Amino acid sequence: MRPVIALSALIPAAMLLAAPVTASRDRQIPEATPAGKPVDCIQLSQIRNTRVRSDQVIDYYVAGKKVYRNTLPYKCPGLGFEERYLHKTSTGDVCSHDTITVLQSGMTEGASCGLGKFQPVTLAE
Repeated sequence: MRPVIALSALIPAAMLLAAPVTASRDRQIPEATPAGKPVDCIQLSQIRNTRVRSDQVIDYYVAGKKVYRNTLPYKCPGLGFEERYLHKTSTGDVCSHDTITVLQSGMTEGASCGLGKFQPVTLAE
């Protein structure tokens, strides 16, 4: 598993994130138990890794071994298959009012979709 890629040098006023590509496309979403109240934003500097679980679920691994699950309000076509996305921000945070854009083969842009709240969770082993 590769870490989140930040390409801030390419776009000065924005931060781009691309989720890592994992080897398995045929996977199940691990069960998650809520571990606190959902939050609207998490700091980019705290994100250590992300895992796209499906067209609607992304897990954000942050400093301190915490995990935040973001369940998008609607399915994002192609996200679960491509397992990569682009996120632009100028605030240094990833927030529930932000949108992501699926990155398709050849780094072309696919569907754009809104994020949900970030729910701190404990993942099942």
